[in-house]
Amino acid sequence: MTDPIQTTRLPSGLTVVTERMERVETVSFGAYVATGTRDERPEENGVSHFLEHMAFKGTTSRSAARIAEEIENVGGHINAYTAREQTAYYVKLLKGDLGLGIDIIGDILSHSTFLPEEVERERGVILQEIGQANDTPDDIIFDHFQETAFAGQPMGLPTLGTESLIREMSRDTLMGYMRAHYTADNMIVAAAGNLHHDDVVERVSRHFADLPSGKKMPRVTSHYTGGEYRKEKELDQAHILLGFPSVPYGDADYHAALLLSTLLGGGMSSRLFQEIREKRGLVYSVYSFITPFLDGGLFGIYAGTGKEEARELLPVTLDELAKVQQAITTPELTRARAQLKSSLLMSLESTGSRCEQIARQLQIFGRLIPIAETVAKIDAVTPDDISRVARRIFRAQPTLACLGPVDGVMSFGTLEEQLAA
Repeated sequence: MTDPIQTTRLPSGLTVVTERMERVETVSFGAYVATGTRDERPEENGVSHFLEHMAFKGTTSRSAARIAEEIENVGGHINAYTAREQTAYYVKLLKGDLGLGIDIIGDILSHSTFLPEEVERERGVILQEIGQANDTPDDIIFDHFQETAFAGQPMGLPTLGTESLIREMSRDTLMGYMRAHYTADNMIVAAAGNLHHDDVVERVSRHFADLPSGKKMPRVTSHYTGGEYRKEKELDQAHILLGFPSVPYGDADYHAALLLSTLLGGGMSSRLFQEIREKRGLVYSVYSFITPFLDGGLFGIYAGTGKEEARELLPVTLDELAKVQQAITTPELTRARAQLKSSLLMSLESTGSRCEQIARQLQIFGRLIPIAETVAKIDAVTPDDISRVARRIFRAQPTLACLGPVDGVMSFGTLEEQLAA
């Protein structure tokens, strides 16, 4: 029986990976470029995101309107995103329209024109996006958190860039960054759905033939610093983010850290939700998360709370962090395992999720990871493993970001003292 997942490396250095899902009527296709915010120089911060916008603004053979019309004429969907270590461009279509999707993605990545008038128009759109983010405290607090955790480094720069840098960013900067980073060997194209691998390879060979070649750009090593960002602002809620250095992709404790985040703040049954919201009524929203990178990671806890409740929030949170370092019950670990595995297995039913997963696995690990291997690693985590990882993470230097009516929030010095106690 033919393996549903197949991989081909083209002579150009471009890798093509597909997964055949015979029982669906759709297909997802994407190009995943191994470049993002962490690869930008400080003076060009925001260029990755600007490029993502410009990709849809016209090529040598298609106008911006035509790109949108061709996809929507067949009921498809096209989009993109920029992250710290990756920029992605993807489509989802009915299975018979895959060829169109490959053509358009290849076209926008190889033949974008960057017409001056389109650059100026999109510059205005991005400035509006930055303004919207600045007006959304539960969004912008994450930028302040990242910048504090990785102070003075590309990893800490905002994905959108800053208003001043975007206003000054030139067409030459955009095109130069694209030529340097959007090379065949720095990109993986992936497809998942009702498809045939050889057909995808043939079409990618034609429509991505004009990608430039070149060596992968070296990445600047990041190092966690930690620290405090605190800004008093007239808001109804205080937005508080407490974080710590966490594990990178591939770390032996990666799956234990995922389970720690799930049982600590991953749902309504989690310790933080039950103690902080259900028992004490201190917040409407509280959750934890883990963000891995190639050479590090972050563990974070976010909460939005009122001015008076903010005084109690961190002491209660620190109590929960201390407890999780001491003991984990079997029932809550079983529940966290079920949550994590169900999320993983449910994602297998989505062509978009599978397309992204296989591309990311090749970029990060250099191989495709069987689902059974991931499930086995989740099942192998013990309660002692989670408490040990909690001690590894929560005894490190913290990062605290606060925005809003935060004068009553515990001082950073007191926070450090209590964590060290």
